[in-house]
Amino acid sequence: MLNELYQRLIKTVHEADADLQKAAGGNKAAGTRVRKTMQEIRSIAQEIRVKVLETRDAPPA
Repeated sequence: MLNELYQRLIKTVHEADADLQKAAGGNKAAGTRVRKTMQEIRSIAQEIRVKVLETRDAPPA
């Protein structure tokens, strides 16, 4: 599960690259997409953080 979330995070960051370049060039619509993607990245990162804490706090199997 943790690895799947991390791969999703990486994929989302890579997908944002093209829009980020466009936004840097002044494309307002691309800027909006980048902001939306950054929120998604934040959410995925938080999920990863929670899973890591759950793994750390779980009793040994």
